[in-house]
Amino acid sequence: MKRKLPVRKLVGVFLLVAFIGLTTSPPFISYVKLPVSMTMFTNSQPVQVDALPGIEMESAPSLTVQKDANKVSVEAKKSGVAKLHYTLGGFPIKQSEVRMLDDIRLIPGGQSIGVRLNAGGVLIVGYHDIDTKKGILSPGKASGLQTGDMIVQVNGQAVTTMKNFGELVQKAGKAGKAMKLEVKRNDQSFETSLQPQLDPAEQKYRLGLYIKEAASGIGTMTFIDPDTKRYGSLGHVIADRLTKEPVSVYEGELLLSQVTSITKGNQGVPGEKIAAFLSEGKSIGTVQKNTPFGVFGTLQRPFPKQVDRKPIPITVASQVKKGPAQLLTVVEGQEIEAFDIEIVNSIPQRFPATKGMVIKVTDPALLDKTGGIVQGMSGSPIIQDGKLVGAVTHVFVNDPTSGYGIHIEWMLKEAGVLIEHKDDTEQKAA
Repeated sequence: MKRKLPVRKLVGVFLLVAFIGLTTSPPFISYVKLPVSMTMFTNSQPVQVDALPGIEMESAPSLTVQKDANKVSVEAKKSGVAKLHYTLGGFPIKQSEVRMLDDIRLIPGGQSIGVRLNAGGVLIVGYHDIDTKKGILSPGKASGLQTGDMIVQVNGQAVTTMKNFGELVQKAGKAGKAMKLEVKRNDQSFETSLQPQLDPAEQKYRLGLYIKEAASGIGTMTFIDPDTKRYGSLGHVIADRLTKEPVSVYEGELLLSQVTSITKGNQGVPGEKIAAFLSEGKSIGTVQKNTPFGVFGTLQRPFPKQVDRKPIPITVASQVKKGPAQLLTVVEGQEIEAFDIEIVNSIPQRFPATKGMVIKVTDPALLDKTGGIVQGMSGSPIIQDGKLVGAVTHVFVNDPTSGYGIHIEWMLKEAGVLIEHKDDTEQKAA
């Protein structure tokens, strides 16, 4: 005698079949494909959206929407943010947020650069003990000062150099007075007091602190705005080598750099560009920001021997695709070369993040010279389909042929080149 399936199981099987039928049906697939968000540029080609017959769109005045068969073309009239509403039979079924950006064209970089930062004070990088009458101690450590702290003022007087700070220490020590310090820790400032102690061995007053006054390094230029001369480079923050803390920028300068040799990368050991600041020593620009997304400032004079390069359009995170691309960088002297890479993966980020792409070097010439991505290559612009899409940021230590890239739009926001506008549906008359 055959056993009958319980009613509950029959209902379950029916619902499962119905669910599979629904989720594989053309209307459902079309619904899922309707984007939740889109980004487009003014004065550029319309964005195409798949949509079944019967689906209608209602948009803000800043958008032009045209429907043709199963395709919808969306074009931006002006910059801003707008909502695109989808309806079926008069009923709302979904909406898209549309970011409309001004047409941006930038000069791609690739030049080897040097960066010198002055943090507007002296940076604490360690402690040492002093053999004093009170015993062996480090007054600075005992006071609660930490590595990474920046001493910016002593007794109301700005600290500009290590020499200047040393003179203030000796002056306070000889007078037998405690120093009133203004200190920056991360984004916070506070005051503390510190009494210099006499080092009998050298007959000088000490604080028991190791300090330094500036940070410098090399990297690669990513882009230059032809109108404002603002630039972006490196694609990551400059951190102090000892404290690993980001270096605050009081003032800084952009210098010319020349690649003299390459230490080739191997598995487990990242390679490095060996470069030197050029003997002219003249800065070619200012450094105004040192952020997780790169180093930014203003170019004050053009790069010498610079090839006349035309500005090219950019591509935002949501439009970067897997596939072939190129990076621009210098591996010898000051000559910029283009090398083939593959964008292995790209995350369509809606919010700023430093690791948005995984890239792999495929160019035999670059692999032969460097082994792949090396230190000093950070900031090398990534070009795809004639558009600037991002910059190299990090190498995979266990695979120097591969690494991370940052999407260009996050660097542009930090540089003040890309400015978001308000939702035009939320703007009200005064």
